[in-house]
Amino acid sequence: MKVCVVGASGKLGQYMIRHALDRGHDVVGVCREQSVPKLDAFRDRITIVPGPTDDPAVIARAVAGCAGVLVVLVPRGVHGYASGTAQAVLDHAPAGARLIFSCGWHITRDGQDVYSWKLRALVRIAGPLARLARFADLDDQVEACRRVFDSDTRWTVVRGSDLEEGESEGPPVWSRHVGDPVLASNRTRRVDFALFMVDALENDELVHETPAIVGRRTPSALAHADTT
Repeated sequence: MKVCVVGASGKLGQYMIRHALDRGHDVVGVCREQSVPKLDAFRDRITIVPGPTDDPAVIARAVAGCAGVLVVLVPRGVHGYASGTAQAVLDHAPAGARLIFSCGWHITRDGQDVYSWKLRALVRIAGPLARLARFADLDDQVEACRRVFDSDTRWTVVRGSDLEEGESEGPPVWSRHVGDPVLASNRTRRVDFALFMVDALENDELVHETPAIVGRRTPSALAHADTT
């Protein structure tokens, strides 16, 4: 299928490009103009659309004809970058396209997630500090996901644990709610987060799901393998 990767120049975006190309997909990558050189390794294999990912005109051009859109929701700055990106994708993706968004565990759809004190403290303390420094706005990522949840598109929101580099361990294990013991290790290889995102394009069982993921070979995943 023709697939658009929104936020293509970051580590997660580049892994998604590799997985998509490995599956024979026709890939369009969107990233800020100053980040285009990061995609030099793919220049002859993908179409690159430079520009801010929250610019509706940029997104409209990039997603035209795409059956799938993979979106890195980055809460950059304090000017609605994540929600603007999400809205542009929701407004301009072709009807019926599979839309896969990435975010962190702090996003909840139904309020049934159970968070550790460490994660609660991180969001409560680091979130306001990041906004004060005008570096990032976690609340904007929450707003972006609210808009996705309220849409009538074929969406999936993949919620990632803490990420690390390393060789692939295979598709991550997932649960509908943070707090599930299977997620306790809170660690996923970034390459496998990308793998889950790309695989979700062709997994209709994940439509309107918010899977929280953890690495397949982590202790908690191995300990609860019979429940996944």
